[in-house]
Amino acid sequence: MQNPGAHENTGLQSQSPPEEQNYGATAAHVRQGPFVSVSRNGPAKRDYLITAVLCYANLINFMDWFIVPGILLDIQKYFKLSDGDTGLLQTVFILCYMLAAPIFGYLGDRYSRKIILGAGIFFWSSVTLGSSFISELHYWIFFLSRGLVGVGSASYSTIAPTIIADLFEEGKRTTMLSIFYIFIPVGSGLGYVLAAGMADVTGDWHWAFRITPCMGGLALVLLILLVPHRIQRRTAAHRALSISGTIRVAAEKPRVQRTAKTTWCQDVISLAKNWSFIWSSLGLTAMAFVTGALGMWVPLFLYRAQVVQGIVSPCLQESCNSSNSLIFGGITIGTGILGVIAGAEAARRLRKINNKADPLICATSMFVSAVCLYIALMVAQTSILSTFIFIAFGELFLSVNWAVVTDILLYVVTPRRQSTAIALQILVSHLLGDAGSPYLIGIISNAIQAKNAHTLQWSFWSMQYSFIVCAFVGVFGGGFFLLTSFCIEEDRKEAQRP
Repeated sequence: MQNPGAHENTGLQSQSPPEEQNYGATAAHVRQGPFVSVSRNGPAKRDYLITAVLCYANLINFMDWFIVPGILLDIQKYFKLSDGDTGLLQTVFILCYMLAAPIFGYLGDRYSRKIILGAGIFFWSSVTLGSSFISELHYWIFFLSRGLVGVGSASYSTIAPTIIADLFEEGKRTTMLSIFYIFIPVGSGLGYVLAAGMADVTGDWHWAFRITPCMGGLALVLLILLVPHRIQRRTAAHRALSISGTIRVAAEKPRVQRTAKTTWCQDVISLAKNWSFIWSSLGLTAMAFVTGALGMWVPLFLYRAQVVQGIVSPCLQESCNSSNSLIFGGITIGTGILGVIAGAEAARRLRKINNKADPLICATSMFVSAVCLYIALMVAQTSILSTFIFIAFGELFLSVNWAVVTDILLYVVTPRRQSTAIALQILVSHLLGDAGSPYLIGIISNAIQAKNAHTLQWSFWSMQYSFIVCAFVGVFGGGFFLLTSFCIEEDRKEAQRP
């Protein structure tokens, strides 16, 4: 699953001397030269406690993201939604999240972050609880509630990482942020598991929306009791970090001219000329497109495949079987954690022998993932087990790229433009990626069903054919990362110039 908050790495990052080729993960081993490490006393136990509270709330945050996909069949049947309307549920959520995030980022830089976090947790938990009482006659209110949950989620995802970044420094900060972001795939997978489990236990899918608000209430209490109102904000120089590197700032010398400030428009124009940034951002967008569609539709697609094979009976009146969501949730957790770790380690090792290792890793992973997803689609009608296996491999190779793509941005964009680059990359990847892909898949499925007989077989085929779009988008994503490899060395050298 996509990491929507993993771009909170902002600020000034110093460059190594020209003769050194270290960057990203290998930056931890560069020699000191004219650079000094940022130092202070080690973090207090309270700092770890605060981080634990924020990680717990992040877990709940992403569980709420994926409750709907976990019981999608029940929701579709209850509100009598077409595939197109069903896909719109996640699109509304992502669009509201995407539009609200910059607003909360602005507020978080100027007002009490604790108050904003607390208000966000209370807001999204209350809306989630309220959505469990919406009747089938008011489906538009359910759509509205998902958008509002996206707004509350944005308030948390944009601010919580900055608090962790202010509590720790250097390698410790990297470690703590990595732990924080690990809860994204864990929370996503648990969202499926919780939704499916509650629907099975209670026989009523509405109860899936009544557990995380209770967990959110506990998170709010812990936030109030354990997180201080004021946490010292660090300068941009102290906040700069790479996913797998450490932070160092240049020792200020007298009579050394500082880099001239530039306007936002000048930064955007400069980024538009940075081809490594452009191609890697398009590759990330393709990744977001595929993960957004998979996260929304895979359990429903597997259910239709099982109906065609005669493994399960059509869900008409009773609560629908949610075993697919349980299994897919477990796959999401496992592949997410393993993929991020494997990607960071592969990049660290291969950078020592190939300066283009990062984009080549991303390109290879996208190509392999696309092939795995295509095979999964083709064997779905004959073997559910094989489908699960190839979906797991497809998600694993997608997850390999998350940390690596972030590192690419941090060393091909000059430090003074990194915040702008990150914001633009988030906007583009959501807008053209996971914001629209669930809806697009549903619309294509609707169009195919409209031209054919309304049978269970065509219900499966329509979803199968529409899902093939994801495999082709994955291939395009691999192509974008391959193009990145052709210009990354030149752009990296340009970003290192004073």
